[in-house]
Amino acid sequence: MNNRYVLIMAGGVGSRFWPLSRKEKPKQFLDILGVGETLLQMTFRRFKGICPEDHIYVVTSEDSSDIVVSQLGIDRSRVLSEPLRRNTAPCIAYGIFRIMEQDKDAVIIVTPSDHLITKESEFKAVMKEAYRFASENDALLTLGIRPDRPETGYGYIQANRKLPFKGYDNLHKVKAFTEKPALAMARVFLESGDFFWNSGMFIWKGSAILSAFDRYLPDIYHIFNEGRELFNTDGENDFIQKAYSQCSSISVDYGIMEKADNVYVICTDPGWSDLGTWSSLYLHSDHDRNDNAVLQSQVFTYNSEGNIISLPKNKIAIIQGLDDYIIIDSGDALLIVSKEQEQNIKLYLDDVGKATGDKYI
Repeated sequence: MNNRYVLIMAGGVGSRFWPLSRKEKPKQFLDILGVGETLLQMTFRRFKGICPEDHIYVVTSEDSSDIVVSQLGIDRSRVLSEPLRRNTAPCIAYGIFRIMEQDKDAVIIVTPSDHLITKESEFKAVMKEAYRFASENDALLTLGIRPDRPETGYGYIQANRKLPFKGYDNLHKVKAFTEKPALAMARVFLESGDFFWNSGMFIWKGSAILSAFDRYLPDIYHIFNEGRELFNTDGENDFIQKAYSQCSSISVDYGIMEKADNVYVICTDPGWSDLGTWSSLYLHSDHDRNDNAVLQSQVFTYNSEGNIISLPKNKIAIIQGLDDYIIIDSGDALLIVSKEQEQNIKLYLDDVGKATGDKYI
C-alpha cells in the first residue's frame, strides 16, 4: 500500500454549471449537491481509505491553489499548479513525473475531481483490485461504468469480453474507444453489453504511463523529462512555467489511450456520474411531486414539471407554466434555459463575455 498514489485533476472551469460555477470558484470547489462537502472534498475523502492520505496529490490552476489547500487542509507541496490549461495529457505528465521523483515504484490512480460515486464501498473494492492489477502488469487500466440507459453525453469503451483477464472479475482488454454517440447508436451499445461509459479514471504504474508518453506523446515526455531533476526543488515552479508554454493542448485519451495496445478496462457499477451538466445533477437530486429538483431554495411552483431550480438563500420564487427548464439564480446572474438547449450555455456565455468582460464569467 505504501506505493499507492492518487492524482486528482481539479483544473476545470466548470462553465456548464454557470452561473454558480465561475472562473474564480469552479464547480469542483462548490457544494453543488448540498451535502456539506464540495465535490473536491468528496473525491479526496473517497480515496483516503484506499491509499495513504499524504500520497494524494492535486493538480489545479494557479488561481485555485489556495482554494485546494483551504478545502483539503493538505500540505502545499502536494498541490501542483498549472500556469496554463493544456488539457489532461500535460496535467497528467506533470503529476506523474512529480510523483515518480518521490517513488519510482509508484502505482497511481488518476481521477477527475468532480464525479459522483454513490456506492462507495463497491468503488473502493474495485479500486483496490485495480491497484493490484496495475502493480502486476505493464498495462494502462481505465475504469468503465456499466451503462443503465442509452446515454449520449458520455464517451464509451468497448471491452473484448471474450478475453477476460485471468484472476480478475470484469477486467478485459479494450477493443476501442468511441466518442459520444447519437441516440440510436447509444441504444445499440446498451443492448450489446460490450460497451461501458468512459469514466475518465486511470490506474497505472508510473513507469508504464511514462513509457507510453515517450512512445505516443514524445514532445510532452521530453519537455517534462528535461526538468526531471528540478521536481521537488525550488526550481520546479520556473521550470513548469516554461514547460507549459511549450506543451500542446491534448487529452490523454486521444494522445495515448486510443493508440496504445496495452489498454485494459475494469467494468463496474459504483453509482457513478460525472455531474457534467445541470441535467445530470437533476438526475441525482431529490424531486418534489411534480418532478422538480429544488436545490436548497424556497420555491412555489404551479403547473410546472421537470425543472431544476436553485436560488440564493434570501430569495423566493413563484414559477408557473414552465416544464423541463434550468432556473439558476446566483444573486448577480440569472440563467433560464430549457434542458433541450443546455448544450448552448457555453455559446451564451461567449456573448456575455463579449458584452461584459469577465465580470460575470
